[in-house]
This record gives sequence, structure tokens and C-alpha cells, in this order.
Amino acid sequence: MKPMTTTALLCILGVSLCLTGCATLAPEYTQPKAPVAAAWPNGSAYQKGVDNPADKKAADIPWQEFFVDQQLQKLIALALENNRDLRIATLNIEKSQAQYQIQRADLFPKVNTTAGSSGQRIPETLSSSGQAQTTHQYNVGLGVSSYELDLFGRVQSLKDQALDQYLATEQTRRTVQISLVAEVATNYLNLAADRERLKLAQDTLKAQQTSYQLIQRRFELGASSELDLQQAQTRVDAARVDIARYTTLVAQDENGLNLVVGSTAPAELLPPSLSDTLTAMKDVPPGLPSEVLLQRPDVLRAEDLLKGFNANIGAARAAFFPRITLVGSLGVGSDELSGLFQSGSGAWSFAPKIELPIFDAGARTAQLKAAETDRDIAVAQYEKTIQTAFREVADALAQRGTIDEQVAAQQSLTDATAKSYHLSQVRYEKGIDSYLTELDAQRSLYSAQQGLITSRLTRLLNRVTLYKVVGGGTAE
Repeated sequence: MKPMTTTALLCILGVSLCLTGCATLAPEYTQPKAPVAAAWPNGSAYQKGVDNPADKKAADIPWQEFFVDQQLQKLIALALENNRDLRIATLNIEKSQAQYQIQRADLFPKVNTTAGSSGQRIPETLSSSGQAQTTHQYNVGLGVSSYELDLFGRVQSLKDQALDQYLATEQTRRTVQISLVAEVATNYLNLAADRERLKLAQDTLKAQQTSYQLIQRRFELGASSELDLQQAQTRVDAARVDIARYTTLVAQDENGLNLVVGSTAPAELLPPSLSDTLTAMKDVPPGLPSEVLLQRPDVLRAEDLLKGFNANIGAARAAFFPRITLVGSLGVGSDELSGLFQSGSGAWSFAPKIELPIFDAGARTAQLKAAETDRDIAVAQYEKTIQTAFREVADALAQRGTIDEQVAAQQSLTDATAKSYHLSQVRYEKGIDSYLTELDAQRSLYSAQQGLITSRLTRLLNRVTLYKVVGGGTAE
């Protein structure tokens, strides 16, 4: 038999590479139909025309264009730089990318350079010649170790799954970033509202203390009863309670903001109150459900995972077919170091191996069934993610459709209550009504002012929520 030459061995390896990864046995991927309505809900709670296409999709709006308050922008930038959850998500991307590269490397032969020497002494008692012998061997070569010919796409399918896993990790990072931006804005607005509530409580305490001092003088002169004096004292104490409560809430809001920012937020970046400048946040047009939901990063992540499980079916199917593995090496060898590269010192080895499944007690069939079931589970999870996203957007739209009316009504209520309180003060001073009437009007005014702060906060938080649920842009 004619010995195999180096050229022949290289040709074999070249043909093997050409045959590898030509196709997979994975089923063709088809995107599942979104199990939601083609338009957003409508009714008295919703604004008309919310399902019209937007001029600019929410996913394309950078957060800097949406959160235009400069203090808030700086806090968001700090959070994107320092937040540990986002840092972990970014590191997970790097890890997933490395795993994909590892899996992709299996598509190619692993070529190693080897060099070695060995020495051996055979004693007289074991030598065939009856004389002690000392032998030396030297070798240098290139070797291919356990390279699988991917004729049925098993390795290719595993590589595709690793790629989809990597892409899903990237979508996870986008989800974390959008949530982080929204959380910073939410904590910022809550802090602003609680600081405004604290300021209102402090102003109320000053007014109550002034009122108490006036009633105390009237009581001393016999113009007011002790009941009026004690009722005035209850309002002073109630204001003191609210001051203590909101002081605690402001401190807790600052701690929460520091946590999401990832460092201590500079004092100059903290909002003094829920001022009108914060309302400069843009309103986000929702667009059509098909445009919004399928672009949300959590939905894209669910689809990437689904594609990965679909590719895994191809690997499970390929397990039913033979696996061919090649092991080979080329090099030179000699019993003397000086003769290592002389003519006639060439050496090679080629050891192909084929593994044909015959009987495994149904293990491969069970693995294929498990892979198909994983794919079906991923389909259900993908559909549930879309349904959840639809519900979140619909809820935000329902609130957006009524919040302006709520704020307007609360403002009107506050104005009317303030006038009622002023009139009750005049009537009490003139002796027409008792102090209890003024006290009730004062309580109503304070409650209405608190309600107005809450309504304004709700309107701003609704815009933050809408930005988040429609998959706001993550451009930095």
C-alpha cells in the first residue's frame, strides 16, 4: 500500500472543513403571532388616536431628549456609570460573548504544536541483546486533536444557540438600563414631592402656631373658649407629626436615590420641590402595538431565547446520526537531535473515528422530546411577555387619558377650599361661626394641597412609566 503523503493529509482536512456546518437539522424558525389586539384599548379612560403611528418611535428617543431637566440628566448619567445592576448586566454580556466564541471555535480544527524528547535505559536483564541499551527519541510536529466533522449540523446548532443566548443577554442589559433610567427619575420625583410636602407641613405649622397664639390671647381675654384653644393645639401637633414623618421620608428618598445612582448624589443635583420645570419631560406617543411591543428589549430577549431553544432541537436531532472525529498529526522524528530535520525523518499519523448510535434505551429520543418541550415553553413565555407588555402600556395609557382632568379638578378643589378657609376665618373673627368651622376648613385645605402634590406627582410618574413600558431609547 502506498503511504499517505503530507499533501494527501492536508487535502483530507480541507475537504472535512468544507463538509462541516453546511446545514443543520433545526426546524425553520417562525415568529409566533402576537397574542394581543392590533390596537390599544379605547373608551372613556383613553385619549383618542393613541394607536396612530408616531412621528418618532419611542425606542428611538434617547433618554436625554425625554428627561430634559439638567439636574436629572446628570443624576441619570451618574447612575449609568456607577449602578451595580447595570454593571453586572454588562459583565454578563462579556461572559456570554466569550461563551459564544468558545462554542464557535468548535467549528474549526484545533491545531497544536508539539515538541518533545525522551530517553530510556534498558538493563542487561531485559535487553534482547544481553547488553544494556540507552535510547533517545526527538520529535517536532503539528497535531489536530478530536476534530468533529459536523456533517449533520450538531456543532453548528450549538453555536447558533450560544449566539441567541448572547443576543438575549444584550437585550437584558437594555432592559436593565431602561429600568434604571426610569427608577432614577421615579426616585427623583418622589424626593421632590416629599420635599414639597415637607415644606407645606412646615408652612402649615407656622400658620398654626400663629393661629394658636392669637386664640390663646383671645382665651386670656375671655373672647375664645378653652375648646377653641385645645382645637388649635391639635392642629399644631398634627403639623409637627407631619413634619417628622416627611423629614423621614425625604431622608429615605435620598438614600434610595443614592442606591440607584451608585454613589452619593451631589446636593446641588437634588430637587428642592416638585417645581414646574420638571414637567418639561416629553410625552411619549405610543404608536401601534405591533411597533411598540416587538421592539421592547424584554420581548426581544424572550424571542432570542426562543430561537436558541429552536436551534437546540437541531443538536438533539443530529445526535441520532453518526459522529465522525478526526485525530491526526504531521512532524519529524529521530533518535538523534542532529538528525531531526534530515531527509527521511518525516512522520505522520491519521486516526479517524466514527461513532454510530445503536441502542441507548431511549435517551436520545427523550433528549429530543425535552428540546422540543423547551421550545414550546419558550413560545408560551414569549407570548406571555407580549401580553404583559400590552397590559403595562394599556394601563399607562388609561392613566394618561385621565390624569390631566384629575390634576385640573384637584387644582380647582384646592382653590375653592382656600377661599372657603379664608371666608371661615373672617366669619370666626367676626363671631359669626365657631372655631370648629374654621378648623374643618383648614383641614380640608391642607388635605387638598397634599392631594394636589400627589396628583402632579402621578402625572409626572405616568410619563416616566409610559417611557419605560414602550421601550424608551437607551442611547447615551
